Amino acid sequence: MKTGRIVMLVLGTLLGLLGLGFVAAAAGTGWLHFQQRDEGFFTSSTERFETSSNAITSLGLDVMVGQRLPDFIPSDSAGSILVRGESATAGKDLFLGVAPQQEVSRYLEGARRSEITELDLRPFRVEYREVPGTRTLARPGAQTFWTATATGPGAQELRWDLQPGNWAIVVMNADGSAPIAADLQGGIRSDLLWPLFLGLLLAGIVLLAVGVPLIVAAARGLGRHGPPPERPTTAGPPSVVPGASASPYYASPAGGSPAGGSPGGGGAGPPPPPPAVGLFSNAPYPARLDGYLDPALSRWMWLVKWFLAIPHFIVLFFLWFALIVTSIVAWFAILFTARYPRSLFNFNVGVLRWSWRVSFYAFSAIGTDRYPPFTLARTDYPADFDVDYPERLSRGLVLVKSWLLAIPHLLIVGVLAGMTRTWAASDDDWSGYGTRYAAGGTISLIALLVLIAGLILLFTGRFLPSLFDLLLGLNRWVYRVTAYVALMRDEYPPFRLDMGPADPHGSQPVNPPVAPPASQPKGQS
Repeated sequence: MKTGRIVMLVLGTLLGLLGLGFVAAAAGTGWLHFQQRDEGFFTSSTERFETSSNAITSLGLDVMVGQRLPDFIPSDSAGSILVRGESATAGKDLFLGVAPQQEVSRYLEGARRSEITELDLRPFRVEYREVPGTRTLARPGAQTFWTATATGPGAQELRWDLQPGNWAIVVMNADGSAPIAADLQGGIRSDLLWPLFLGLLLAGIVLLAVGVPLIVAAARGLGRHGPPPERPTTAGPPSVVPGASASPYYASPAGGSPAGGSPGGGGAGPPPPPPAVGLFSNAPYPARLDGYLDPALSRWMWLVKWFLAIPHFIVLFFLWFALIVTSIVAWFAILFTARYPRSLFNFNVGVLRWSWRVSFYAFSAIGTDRYPPFTLARTDYPADFDVDYPERLSRGLVLVKSWLLAIPHLLIVGVLAGMTRTWAASDDDWSGYGTRYAAGGTISLIALLVLIAGLILLFTGRFLPSLFDLLLGLNRWVYRVTAYVALMRDEYPPFRLDMGPADPHGSQPVNPPVAPPASQPKGQS
């Protein structure tokens, strides 16, 4: 892969991710702006605050201490708070006030008060720090240090525009007596949300406008020289692993299909072209996945392959982001031209091929100890994926196939490769309806089968052939659906497991691991 194209891809991905982050932040900010209700305030529910002291105070509201708002921002635009309340004690008027923290401390000194130390709204829970005292307080409404107040009988409402400094909110009876019981509601608003929304949205659009073309240009360059129709050939006879038993999971010494194995890749002449694929057809699907088992797998290496594959995971992060972007571009191209741009098609198939090689090595099959190559192209690696290029695609299907028509397969793939929640019976029955089932851990079917295969390999030194057969079939199903969702084919993926190392219409790799004929164990005839 060319260095310049890789730099473009990485830079475009970083800019695209940053742009998406700004757009997401803009969406959240815009939602908050339009959700400001109740005369522009986000309000809480009304809750009962009740203490035996003379005053309820906040610990302190620090707003831009030691700073000031920029001159171009009006002081009443930064934010405002709302406190609504009504006394729950019959015959008592309520007082609400906001003042500098020092003034409030001086006024309440020596009097019994309750300072709010923790406040949770959902569910409502309030904790106080009780400060003892015996001094009788003067009426709060007669004091002159308050910045904003609301006092009187019935419902009271206090509004205050945020200002830099240390502030405190005080709730009292209007006569300064104890105890206090009040139903209170709080709210907040800011007129800065709208300009913040516009700024974030504009920044996100600019970053995406730069990042997306970089990604597409890099993908076109990397996919311009697409993979050859068949795997590259190498000289020399296939290697034979001494002591390995014969298995349909390895190629035959002659280079053709082994007896009892899947067709494709051997024999005289190329295979005939596949018939049309349909929902009720058993014809080979034009997306082909192969994987050949290494007959001399290490017993323990599968335990650390995920760690060894970390460099690939980093690369695949960028490649998959580029695949999503180029698939969106291809969606528009198919809609207007009925064609998938060839260079983008080659790039996206290469990303899926790269992903399958890493999956085959590290976690979806652990079928080889050979480290995957860093390339989009086809190689002689024992795992391969390819999709036939379609000359034309349906303009109508592109509107619905990747999300609506694929739903049945996506549900199945969610079980095969996604995370499935397990449930366990519990004797702790608090519902009164019999046994309660508690949610446990999550694991995909493929991951579970790979774990079982790895444990068998660890203790026996052998990979169970039938389990490998099943794993290849499950992965083949997943990658066919992925190719369909990525708009690469119009043919609907079949609901079947084509198990075995070779795809029914695939080709065998050159020089796969080859095992000699098995010898019968002693004592058997």
